[in-house]
Amino acid sequence: MTTSAHVLAEIALRTLSIYILVLVGVRLSGKREVGQMTPFDLTLLLLISNSVQNAMTGPDTSLAGGAVAASTLLLLNYTVGVFSGKNRRFRKFIEGQPTLLVHDGSIIHEHMAKERVSKDELDRALREHGIGSTKEVAIAVLEVDGTISCLRYDDLDPKSGNVRMRKRFLQKHQ
Repeated sequence: MTTSAHVLAEIALRTLSIYILVLVGVRLSGKREVGQMTPFDLTLLLLISNSVQNAMTGPDTSLAGGAVAASTLLLLNYTVGVFSGKNRRFRKFIEGQPTLLVHDGSIIHEHMAKERVSKDELDRALREHGIGSTKEVAIAVLEVDGTISCLRYDDLDPKSGNVRMRKRFLQKHQ
């Protein structure tokens, strides 16, 4: 059985629609969900991929239909990567931007709540950086990949430029 060009074009359009839907869904789920995948998140991701497979290919289960769907996904992913590398506004839309969680030893509770980061998660990140208390932290930032970066006061060497970098970061994110 050969698949017509019309059916293959329909598969490509269906795949594009599903790609956009899943990309927006992952983006709206927040940084922590993307960066820190739990068994629940992995299960959800696998089930979503299985459930949208039929929506992409429809009744066509041919090799050509699967190849068009896979090629469309790869092409879309490549295009999004290239475009986000060239266009800062698009990259911020796709990836988001870092969020300041701790400033001068004080937790910014509004940012923690908005990003759904618990105090326990913040404490875990501080321990991973060898920091015992938020009072030792100049800044802690939730990065776009879901990780938490911390900078201690001890790390702020005026000669290194970290102080200037910190001031620029704070001006952009407050």
